[in-house]
Parts: sequence; structure tokens; C-alpha cells
Amino acid sequence: MTDDTDDPATTPAFDDGRRHDPRGEPHPDWPVIESETEYETGWVQAGYDLVEQPDGTRKRYYWAELATAVVVLARTDDQLLFVEQYRPTIRSTQTELPAGIVEAGESFTAAAERELREETGFAADGLSLLQAVDCTTGLLRHKRGFVFAEGLEPVGQELDDNEFLTPRSVPVSEAVAVAREQPANDATVEGVLLAADEGLL
Repeated sequence: MTDDTDDPATTPAFDDGRRHDPRGEPHPDWPVIESETEYETGWVQAGYDLVEQPDGTRKRYYWAELATAVVVLARTDDQLLFVEQYRPTIRSTQTELPAGIVEAGESFTAAAERELREETGFAADGLSLLQAVDCTTGLLRHKRGFVFAEGLEPVGQELDDNEFLTPRSVPVSEAVAVAREQPANDATVEGVLLAADEGLL
């Protein structure tokens, strides 16, 4: 069963799978004088908004816009599924929750179902969105959804060409401790603590 209730990824805002929600109208006390994109690739867009602050001064607020992402908390019996992978950006191997990009036309739960299958080799018969959050709002335009998956059945891994990772099962009782091991990953810590707070671990 898939639960897309209140899933913001089902709205037209996610139609290209690469951009954040449309920026809303500026607050009347914070008018945007200009908005400029200075750098753009298929994965990131970066620039600034020149904003008039409430005291009348003007300041450039720099931002980077990243693709919307999903993080999967997949439980099977008394185990939680993680993956181990090397992250060249920090030159370190991390133990993380399965995660990936929300593609064109996908909901968070549909993206979670796909990423879970690709990265761990399991399919789920129950997926539900726990929460969607805006990340690092002082710098990023980036939304992340946390999805709980259950009723898992092995179907075989389908890794993308650029994915080099190893699935790892962790006892639910150890999930928080494993998530907090250094080097810790923000999405993994957030997801495990959220699931624990929801009583799912």
C-alpha cells in the first residue's frame, strides 16, 4: 500500500524532478529587488537575491538550489536497512539510509519505492511519507522527504551506473547509535530520529 496523503511531491511544483518548490511571493517587508542565477548545471543552480531589508538597507542573499530528494526508512522485522558508500566530497565512507533524487512526475513515496529497490534490492508493499522538510534554509533551496517502508520482499539490486554501495542491515535497537557514528550523515540522523519519535523503531 502506498500513502501519498499530503505528499507535496505530487503537486505540479515537482514536474521536472530537479527544482525546489516555486519561490513564493516575497514578504512585503523583504522585497526582492533582483534575482540572479550565476551558476547552473543539471544538478545545481546557484545565485543570489538582492533584498531590501526591513530597515531599508539592501543585501545580497546567496543561495544554491538542489534537486528534491527522498530518504527511505525501510524496516523488515527487527532490522533497519542502511547502505554503506564512499562519498568523494568528504573523502569518507558513510553508513546512510537509502536515498536519492525525486524524478519527474514522482511523489516522495514513488521515489522511495524506486530508490529502495535500486539500492537495497527490496520492494515494499507499504510506504508512507513521514515528513517533508526544507534543508539548510540559510543557504539552500532544497526539499527532502522522509518515507517509511514496510512489508519488504527481496527482488534484487538495480544500481545505477554511478552507484557503488553495499546494503547493510542493522538491528532496530542499534539504529540510532549507528546513525550517529562518525562521520555522521545529516539525512540519516534526521530520518532515524524522526522514525524513533514516530514509534516506528
